[in-house]
This record gives sequence, structure tokens and C-alpha cells, in this order.
Amino acid sequence: GPLGALGLMYSPAAMVAAQVLIALPLVVGITLASVGALDEEWHLQMRSLGVPRRWRLLLLLREIRLGLFAAVIAALGGILSEVGAVMMVGGNLAGETRVLTTAILMHTQMGEFEAALGLAAVLLGLMLVLAAALTAVQQAGRP
Repeated sequence: GPLGALGLMYSPAAMVAAQVLIALPLVVGITLASVGALDEEWHLQMRSLGVPRRWRLLLLLREIRLGLFAAVIAALGGILSEVGAVMMVGGNLAGETRVLTTAILMHTQMGEFEAALGLAAVLLGLMLVLAAALTAVQQAGRP
């Protein structure tokens, strides 16, 4: 294909690129919604308070932090549940590009349902722990 000269097929770099392409629309969409939910005069308020330009970004990030955590949780869920893109660019090579989702698919196709269910339980547990941790951080300090 047109990107074949890069030599990325069946490499971890291609898998990371595919996951970024999957997560990016989720993160951008939720982040833009968080910024859009700010008061329309937020920028004017920062200027009238004399907040230096370099601090405005930090204050903006602080204001939309709950939305950013929601974006991270959504992106993480999308990435951890994705198998097609990873299989397509990574190839499920043992010791090189095999990840939990492709291993689950491989064991299912081979009829090894116990192994597939065990790996699925590990993946589900990992996702629940990470989502719970991010949600706890997101909700910290709320009444």
C-alpha cells in the first residue's frame, strides 16, 4: 500500500498508531464538549482578572478536568475492547504483537473456550479496576 515503505506492518508501532486513531475521536469529542460547557465569557473573565496567558491553559485544564477524565475512561474502554484494528496491523504474532484481545480471539477460534474465558476475565477485571480508579480520581473532592 501507500504506506508500505514505512515498514510498520506487524509491528508494535503500527498497533499503537491504530489504537491512537481509535481513541483520538473519543478524546477530542468529549474534550470539546467539556470546553463548550464552560461559561461563554470564561476567557473574558480570565483576562479581566489579569491572569497571565501562560496560566490560562492550566486553569482551563483544571476547569475541564472532569470531562478530561471522562474522555480518558471512554478512550481506554475503546482501546481495550478493540480487536479488529490490532489484528489487522499487528497480526497476533506470539511474543511480538499478541495482546489480550487477539489472544482471546485466537483461543476462541481454536475452541479453547476455558482459556479464552480466563483471558476475558483478566481483561474485564483490568478494565473495571482502571475505570474504578479513574472514576475515583474524577469524583474526588465532590460533595
